[in-house]
Amino acid sequence: MSDNSIQDPSDTPSSKSTDNSHDAHVDAAGQPFLEHLLELRQRLLRGLVSIFILFIPAYYFANDIFEYIASPLMVHLPEGSTMIATEVASPFLTPFKTAVFTAIFVAMPYTLHQLWAFISPGLYLKEKRFAMPLLVSSIVLFYVGMVFAYYLVFPLMFKFFAGVTPDGVTMMTDINMYLNFIIKLFFAFGAAFEIPVLTLLLVWSGISTVESLTKKRPFIIVGCFILGMLFTPPDVISQIMLAGPMWVLFEVGILFARLSGQDEQDSPT
Repeated sequence: MSDNSIQDPSDTPSSKSTDNSHDAHVDAAGQPFLEHLLELRQRLLRGLVSIFILFIPAYYFANDIFEYIASPLMVHLPEGSTMIATEVASPFLTPFKTAVFTAIFVAMPYTLHQLWAFISPGLYLKEKRFAMPLLVSSIVLFYVGMVFAYYLVFPLMFKFFAGVTPDGVTMMTDINMYLNFIIKLFFAFGAAFEIPVLTLLLVWSGISTVESLTKKRPFIIVGCFILGMLFTPPDVISQIMLAGPMWVLFEVGILFARLSGQDEQDSPT
């Protein structure tokens, strides 16, 4: 009786031989600690240079960029109201900070690529197959989190703030405080959207299992709402809009961990 089971290409003798050859080369290609430090410095310098290069056009368009990121608030300000600068240096510092953070956000893929180029020579071939998709997906998910915050969370949140402003109080937000506020939210939502990657890493590294994470679901849901309370303004809308996606993304990570079959492979037979 012939065996009709489909074999994973990575399990064929030729691919295993390639993996073993690559892994042996990794083990033999050790470098002195000082050379690692020099290469790390070179990679970091390249990342900083990319940020500086992107800073120049970002600073030229800093006012336009700030106007764009301030539009979710501006549309909900009362008629005749504007944003204000309460500090002497704010008209200069706010565009400057806007350009710096814009350059950092845009240069993030290249900076992480430099980090990957530093780490990858020391990884086995099997580890590289997992690491590269996780790196790409983590970058994409971070940007998706920022887009989610800007287009869905900000309009609802600022509409709520404008609606609860007491009578006799004019809503006029300081430009520097507004920039600090939205940068914190961008980072919060970008980091929250990394949950599927974190979940997969916990399972693939053997730190936890799908069954263990599933049993802890009630505690994780409570933790999502606690983080939503800590990293968003004290309004129910923004807290739910951070905690809800965090919970959903955790379930997505669990689903992909199950589909990968890693948990079953690690469990005792």
